[in-house]
Amino acid sequence: MFLHFPAPAFRFAPACAMLACVLACSAAAAAPPESLLILPFSNAGGNRQLDWIGDSISEILIENLAAEGIEVVPPEERDQAMQELSLRRYAVITRASAIEAAVQANADLVLYGAFELRPVPGKPEAGARLLVTAHLLDARRLRRRGDFLVEKPLAELSAAQTSLAWQALRALQPQSLTAEEEFARNHPMVRLDALENYARGLRAENPEIRHKFLATAARLAPDFSPALYQLGRLNLFVFRNYSAAASWFERVASADIHSREALFFLGYCRHRTGEFAAAAQALRRLAAAAPLPEVLNNLGAVLLRLNDPSAADILRSAAEANPGDPDIAFNLGYALWRSGRFDEAAEQFRLCLRSGSDATATALLGRCLRREGPRPGEVRLEGQERLKLEYQESAWRALRSLVKKE
Repeated sequence: MFLHFPAPAFRFAPACAMLACVLACSAAAAAPPESLLILPFSNAGGNRQLDWIGDSISEILIENLAAEGIEVVPPEERDQAMQELSLRRYAVITRASAIEAAVQANADLVLYGAFELRPVPGKPEAGARLLVTAHLLDARRLRRRGDFLVEKPLAELSAAQTSLAWQALRALQPQSLTAEEEFARNHPMVRLDALENYARGLRAENPEIRHKFLATAARLAPDFSPALYQLGRLNLFVFRNYSAAASWFERVASADIHSREALFFLGYCRHRTGEFAAAAQALRRLAAAAPLPEVLNNLGAVLLRLNDPSAADILRSAAEANPGDPDIAFNLGYALWRSGRFDEAAEQFRLCLRSGSDATATALLGRCLRREGPRPGEVRLEGQERLKLEYQESAWRALRSLVKKE
């Protein structure tokens, strides 16, 4: 739903000031929540064609536990830690190796395990029983936090993953009163072939093959948000197909852990395709929940294209939250210059230039000093706003935690 904010500065400024406090005082704040490393599950059966199951289990565990507020190590950081330790994917992980991986990834806890298929006589492989065992360790204190076991038909892999996530959540948050049935309702089942294509897509090194697997997963399970999100990222960062990326991002469910990033990237993509009203709509929705500097910067930049008078106020809120960012300073200066506020604009362009040479900022600073505004038909100084492409989800979590404490 489109959210309209007639006075954005008043809505965003308190949250931005709070965010600035979070970023500036994080070192002095209370101890951060325990971080959890989830390793790919080992293939105890030895059939390499089934390795994808180990990836599916670990990736869905990351999605489900992160959605419950658990601080989970991102997959790319996990993979880097494994590479640095020369830990082979899908090989049996020992307790010592798991702890070593957690230390390498700077995680407090580590969740690892193995899976195997137990064939049912007279039934095809799809009817085999899947047995998953998992162990949760405290890598700092060198003690166990939980051991888990799930056994279901392979066709119910999704249900097995959800059950395992619920068991791990109960060990991580003993105070949680969420029943397993309720937890399962919040994490709808995904068909087996969609999970297989998703897991194989995540591991594919060739972008075209990766896209083929992920698109198949999305076709088989149209509401499977993790696949939709990954397709959006692939089209945005690899193929630079902004229209296709936007079409995937806008399908990510609002309840998904990636929904905020999806809105952020959706706004960026819509801006790149010239759909500025649609970009503003996505970014307004995100700013209402996560008024981070990069979100407000992009919203203000889009509103500049729409000649919305609230752009300068929103950009000022972004600058207050992140005073040292040269792109935000440039955008605020650009907005002020366009409205004839030359002295204020010059101050922002000077801030921008502290970070290094910038021909456009220098030219606009000169125009401010000469008190010369935009000229009719001056195309070279139109559309100069600068958008951010990095969304700091960790900053949003810090802001949310602080708001909950207030």
